[in-house]
Amino acid sequence: MKFKLFKFGSISSTNDLAIHLIKKENKKCGCVIAELQTKGKGTYGKKWISKKGNLFGSFFFPLKRNYPPFNEFSVINPVLISDVIKNFCKKNNVSLKFPNDIFLNGKKVCGILQELVTINKKNFLIIGIGLNIISSPKINNKYKTTNIFKETKNKPRISIVIKKLILSYEKFFRNLNSYSYITFKIKVNLLTLN
Repeated sequence: MKFKLFKFGSISSTNDLAIHLIKKENKKCGCVIAELQTKGKGTYGKKWISKKGNLFGSFFFPLKRNYPPFNEFSVINPVLISDVIKNFCKKNNVSLKFPNDIFLNGKKVCGILQELVTINKKNFLIIGIGLNIISSPKINNKYKTTNIFKETKNKPRISIVIKKLILSYEKFFRNLNSYSYITFKIKVNLLTLN
């Protein structure tokens, strides 16, 4: 599977735009990125604060019969995304608060929002990713937030991070015949914060 990149300036949310591309433009799979989101979404209807300079993206694809089911992607996504984040945070501690938060040195750096939409009797998975690269919002939460630049003094270009994410997902689908849920589950357990 090849993920075509759809780039935008300011939009409501990358997940909403992915749904629009599937419904209205008959796109089957791709990756939507935006410079700014005006109505970014977090889990359970929470707002995702979207500051310019950070990464906001959504992958979308149909859930074909030979693909893992929806619920297994809640284990697959954090592993694939964490592995990409580790490229930019060499000696820093990357961990998970399962299922949708990725932490860097004990502080939240990334959120994942997984949505399932059914269009013309076909199920599509949308994976929203918000990654703090140069700034981190203050949120009323028991967890502190951070960003890659603050923790590593490294300021990766969004285009490079997206490219690595796309390559990671394409590699996953290329190697589907060797996919093992147990292997991903073990990786998640090793990454998960106690």
